[in-house]
Amino acid sequence: MSHRQVLQALTGLLAGLFTAILSSTIVANALPTIMSELNGSQTDFAWVITAALLANAATTPIWGKFADLFDKKLLVQVSIVIFVAGSVLAGFAESIPLLLTARVIQGVAMGGLTALAQAIIGTIIAPRERGRYAGYMGGVMAVATAGGPLLGGLIVDSPLGWRWTFFVCVPFAIIALVLLQLTLKLPDTRRKARIDWLGSILLTAGVSLLLIWVSFAGKEGYYDWFSRESALMVGGSVILLVLLLVVESKVPEPIIPLKIISQRTTALAIIASIAVGIALFASSSYIGQYYQVARGATPTEAGLLTLPMIAGNLLGSIGAGALVTRYGKWKRYLIAGSVLLIVGLGLAGTIDHLTDLWLVGVYTFVFGLGLGLMLQNLVLAVQNTVAVRDIGSASASVAFFRSLGGAAGVAVLGAILGTQVSTRTADGLAAAGVPAGAGGAAGGSLDLVDLPAPIAEIVRSAFGDSTAIIFIITAAVAVIALICVLFIEETPLRRTVDLVQPAPAGPASSIAAEAPGAMPATDGSTAEGATADDATAEAVGSGAAHDPEVLATQPSRGRRSAGPVTIMKSDVERVTRELAELDAGREGPSAAERR
Repeated sequence: MSHRQVLQALTGLLAGLFTAILSSTIVANALPTIMSELNGSQTDFAWVITAALLANAATTPIWGKFADLFDKKLLVQVSIVIFVAGSVLAGFAESIPLLLTARVIQGVAMGGLTALAQAIIGTIIAPRERGRYAGYMGGVMAVATAGGPLLGGLIVDSPLGWRWTFFVCVPFAIIALVLLQLTLKLPDTRRKARIDWLGSILLTAGVSLLLIWVSFAGKEGYYDWFSRESALMVGGSVILLVLLLVVESKVPEPIIPLKIISQRTTALAIIASIAVGIALFASSSYIGQYYQVARGATPTEAGLLTLPMIAGNLLGSIGAGALVTRYGKWKRYLIAGSVLLIVGLGLAGTIDHLTDLWLVGVYTFVFGLGLGLMLQNLVLAVQNTVAVRDIGSASASVAFFRSLGGAAGVAVLGAILGTQVSTRTADGLAAAGVPAGAGGAAGGSLDLVDLPAPIAEIVRSAFGDSTAIIFIITAAVAVIALICVLFIEETPLRRTVDLVQPAPAGPASSIAAEAPGAMPATDGSTAEGATADDATAEAVGSGAAHDPEVLATQPSRGRRSAGPVTIMKSDVERVTRELAELDAGREGPSAAERR
């Protein structure tokens, strides 16, 4: 496909992805207001974020497997319809439980859009060219991430109110549906569906139980980290996940393909993605809250203050994508991104409620740049190692573990933040001679509007000083990502959409049979089989130099070709002999007629 054709195909897809990301970021700066109006606590704040991430993580592998079995275009459209339903329900929510239900529905749709966007790009674009388009995707994600808080802040500060932060996403979703129908044209890669329903149930139940445990453990009114409830929930989750592994090793179409995630590159990329997910979701979730609660910024001002982080993400994503496409190297950007992530998060771990805002902006820019260098390149590294028939599952596996890490990170770090805020607030109130729990201040409430000014100032200080612990912990986790990418083996990015198998030398294989499920490559060659890197391609192209029987190897042309065409000496001799026989046959009748 030409560059123009690819951009046309991706227009609707990127519009849908933009809508999904906008839905999650547009409420970031509205959440303090929502919590205040619906009488939510710090725990509720974390769960409004975690509920969507949990549903996203649990359903992403399922969507990824569906992408390998069914029409990807139809699946994207279904995801957008589900998203619209969740957005409308969230806009009408009158209580925290109803809002959480709506966020779960939105999370299911976001899981589909995330997995399917990566799978579709992997289906129509070769890895060597994919960096450029991954950069475009990263740019769209960055714009949605940057525009969301700004738009959300403006809506919250306007007469429309916070409910329109959900309603405003509906027209964007409808536009995305229309664009998808008009622009996205995909080759038919569907195959007989064998859905692993048991694996889907075990995966969803095991992950959900684990995340529910980490969300409420240690909180007042629930259960301790070491308690009977914790033992039952953790034990149940472990049993469910062990059963999942057993099922996935036996079924023909596993939700999580063990043969893929056990490969070195995929396994290391998944571990790194967990760490990146924690950094991405935790930092972006709590930095806006820091600006509003600790620094007294309005929702609009908080959106503007997050621009440095988004600018770093945008620059890293688009810049790395262009460089990967030009030079074909990707590991160096993963290493650089990991280092910048550690440095930026470490510096952010020094902030408090009095840190200069420009300095906070510099810190967030640095770790935003690191995130931009890593997010798309981790997926690219995995997609380069698998056949196109498995690209949906492989891409979804990386996205799944990234979302899982983000959900767990938001929940655990939210619990730590709530404990720190409560402790510091209680200490501050005691120092001021105010009874602990005055006005609900020490209980983790985010409703500061109704608190007396001196007590509200104590809570703001406690929150600002406690936020640093989130970045310190996240920086430590980011070290794991650096270790993983250092051990990832860099393989050359292939120039074909699917894995290519060189045609074997021999007359019968001059033109290889078309491999089932093979996809057209950007350079016209397709097949499914062994990995074809640049060295393999050169070996095929120079076959005559290594085998005296091979006269030449030419690349095949056409959308449905099966691979390179090898011309043998025996082929030329056979064709020459057949032509001579035909000529002799024509000359015979002519001589008879003359007689």
